Amino acid sequence: MHARLILNGKKADRPDVREAVKAVRAAGHDLDVRVTWERGDAMRVVAEAAREGVPRVIAGGGDGSVNEVANGLMAVDVAMWPAMGILPLGTANDFATACRVPADPLAALMLAVTGESRPVDLGRCNDSFFANVASGGFGAAVTADTPVELKNFLGGGAYTLMGLVKAVHFTPYACLIRTPDGEVAGNVVVGAICNGRQAGGGQPLAPEALLDDGLLDIVSLREFPASAAAQVVAEILAHRGHGQYVERIRVPWMEVTAPAAVPVNLDGEPANGTSFRFACEPGCVRMVLPNDCPCMSRRG
Repeated sequence: MHARLILNGKKADRPDVREAVKAVRAAGHDLDVRVTWERGDAMRVVAEAAREGVPRVIAGGGDGSVNEVANGLMAVDVAMWPAMGILPLGTANDFATACRVPADPLAALMLAVTGESRPVDLGRCNDSFFANVASGGFGAAVTADTPVELKNFLGGGAYTLMGLVKAVHFTPYACLIRTPDGEVAGNVVVGAICNGRQAGGGQPLAPEALLDDGLLDIVSLREFPASAAAQVVAEILAHRGHGQYVERIRVPWMEVTAPAAVPVNLDGEPANGTSFRFACEPGCVRMVLPNDCPCMSRRG
């Protein structure tokens, strides 16, 4: 297998990654490495790999790296698309963890170069794509504002800590939401548009979401009084169905308009705006995932 590892520059000096690359090469695979320096590098490397006919690219990093490689694939001619593998090296690795991609670098790289690729869905937000979760409102602000140092020190728990610190100051966002089922207006504290299953360092937002069903699992938390906090927690932990404050739906698309800018986060990448269209792009990329990946309806 000829593959190209697109490695986040912040992880390039990890000894276990270097040893894993050596072991994969020693096993007979043609694995070359490109290290990213800044935003946009991964998309450029994907384009180069596609032009050169490299059949497989590997996102080496966290959810943001997976996001950028996926966006890079969507920017090249469909006839040139490489398949995509994952080497999870981030703080949370929510997408890879939910898919059971091995955390060990050697095991992950061997899967990426030897595993079978399968078509998976991506989520789309206006002109950008996301592999895992798009969050809006309070949840997006938590991820965007979490200091890098805190992420590195606490791991995925940093998101939970920042959420607790900021929760007493949350601001509901007025918006109009349209789906194939109709439209509704109201105040939303946080919304999660899920292609994958978890976010925020292991929080199972949509534990039944699938990567090959052509649908997005949407979870929204409406404005609630402080006295209802216990009920809100219970509804969140239920992980399914509608509650008084937590609503879960599964639709192919959703449109959101708001009178003021709403913070949005796509796999960890922040954005702002007043009008968004979220849609599922069915089977638009080929991805190498474990045969027992629970996020696929059809096992390998």
